[in-house]
Amino acid sequence: MAANAAAHINQGSLNAIFNSPNDPNNNVSQPILQCVQVKPLAGQQGTPERYRVVFSDIHNFVQSMLATQANHVVHEGKLIKGCFVRLKSFQANQVKGKRIIIVLDLEVLEELGSCEKIGEPKALDPKPEDGQPQPTTTTMSAGGFYGNKPAQQPQQQQQQALPSRASTNNSSHANIYPIEALSPYAHKWTIKARCTNKSDIKTWHNKNGEGKLFSVNLLDESGEIRGTGFNDQCDALYELFQEGGVYYITSPCRVQLAKKQFTNLNNDYELTFERDTQVEKAEEQEGVPQVRFNFTNIGDLQTVEKETTIDTIGILKEVGETSQITSKTTSKPYDKRELTLVDNTGYSVRLTIWGKTATNFDVNPESVVAFKGVKVSDFGGRSLSLLSSGSMSIDPDIDDAHKLRGWYDAQGRNDTFASHAGMAGGMTAAGGRGDPVKTIMQVKEEGLGMSENTDYFTTKATIVYVKQDNVSYPACLSEGCNKKVIETDPGQWRCERCDKTHPKPEHRYIMTVNVSDHTGQIWLSCFDDVGRMIMGMSADQLMELKENDDKAAGDAFQEANSKTWVFKCRAKMDNFQDQQRVRYQVSGASPLNYSAECAKLTELIKLYSMN
Repeated sequence: MAANAAAHINQGSLNAIFNSPNDPNNNVSQPILQCVQVKPLAGQQGTPERYRVVFSDIHNFVQSMLATQANHVVHEGKLIKGCFVRLKSFQANQVKGKRIIIVLDLEVLEELGSCEKIGEPKALDPKPEDGQPQPTTTTMSAGGFYGNKPAQQPQQQQQQALPSRASTNNSSHANIYPIEALSPYAHKWTIKARCTNKSDIKTWHNKNGEGKLFSVNLLDESGEIRGTGFNDQCDALYELFQEGGVYYITSPCRVQLAKKQFTNLNNDYELTFERDTQVEKAEEQEGVPQVRFNFTNIGDLQTVEKETTIDTIGILKEVGETSQITSKTTSKPYDKRELTLVDNTGYSVRLTIWGKTATNFDVNPESVVAFKGVKVSDFGGRSLSLLSSGSMSIDPDIDDAHKLRGWYDAQGRNDTFASHAGMAGGMTAAGGRGDPVKTIMQVKEEGLGMSENTDYFTTKATIVYVKQDNVSYPACLSEGCNKKVIETDPGQWRCERCDKTHPKPEHRYIMTVNVSDHTGQIWLSCFDDVGRMIMGMSADQLMELKENDDKAAGDAFQEANSKTWVFKCRAKMDNFQDQQRVRYQVSGASPLNYSAECAKLTELIKLYSMN
């Protein structure tokens, strides 16, 4: 196994990345390496989960850090010690004399398996050879992760290290940070980002005075972040920022914890522009993505908790007239317009847009519309509302839009659609569907979840194993939140979404179970309601057992085995780094009703009776 895997490794590629990135003879754009260590990093207050990884090319090893967008390979158990990976997008940098790679995108080569460390790799020499430019970035994406220029590095050498930035006159542009890397601990940085949304100027008046502000959503290859300008910065920068434009933004610029009630972006931080913050429009607009969506289809809204912010895409079926409501808190009037969207899941949903977006809305029915930043409400079962920081794209040139257009033109125009009205949540919805009963073999042989649509089914199966690691997560105590909280200090658990600190969390189940029937086995994902039924206790009680009495906790898991349940499930295809897998998610479970089961068996026996 090791010899076969070693043949695939790009030996010497790490040295080439750092010491001769411009040599065409040594260039490896997507090197294959062995992972020899994976460790979680102790996070700072309010920061997302991060992992440090050590990669080897047999000759050398180098410290690396996963961007949070790549964390899923650890969560799924794919990235483990001894496995082999292909780095698809990364950034190389040197920090305080140490070489480091920031991994934005990677593929675990599961077909190569895993093995003990191959060879005796050595650390790369922390100091480059004389005459060699110090690396700050690969040609894959935006610049160095930490961005601090070594003090001894001359200006001319910086320009040699980043020839792709030579078109700018501002030398600080040679020090490009990815948005993913920004934190309050970063200094002397520049980001290159596209403005994907710009708000109107808003004013406020209160006992402390008055003022004005505006905000922009900024996007690069690694992630998104919100930036806000107040008063003088509002005057100076509002006209400069234009939606769709690409800009260099250079510190000093305050990086602080994001106020989640004002943003729909997946970032724990946000920017506040200061007096000396430099904003410059980039001459070259390429290399920065246009917009990033993470779509939830309309049929799956019943499984999304209320107050969650999502992206969605659909066919505009109906456009309502503009109406006006008066806010109960401010007594100000607000314009609104209700839209009806449908998609190929067979469901429709009502989506409300507000203000100028509502009054200026001029989109033809049957257009494909993609919405970024809509809030899920349980009003009328499930409905959506476009946030002020959200945006919409009409007939976007993306695969999801083309697929919807093809489906609608072929059959969707004449379909009838169900709504989420009367569905209070995932269990009610699943319970009321009358989903077909399937054996595990039928689920696999019929390819449930393998198509673009989500498939629903019910199966009767016995639990044979409950995964004991990552069985729950610490959740916010605020009603309806359920967001993961972070322990900042002993007895201090902070929720970034609610901007609150609690003395303790409420643990909620996110368990994975292996179930079996007479035809096969399958892995199911379960959430809190189902987890409580399976374990017979709350996740808080189970965590207390694990802390105080390992044997009792083990007995609780053992007690959950060998019990038969009727599971209501949804099967949906997940895509990770061009690899597809079907995920089976439990939306409801119930113990066997022996009377009903006997009646079913009686009817089956009658079918086989002979006259």
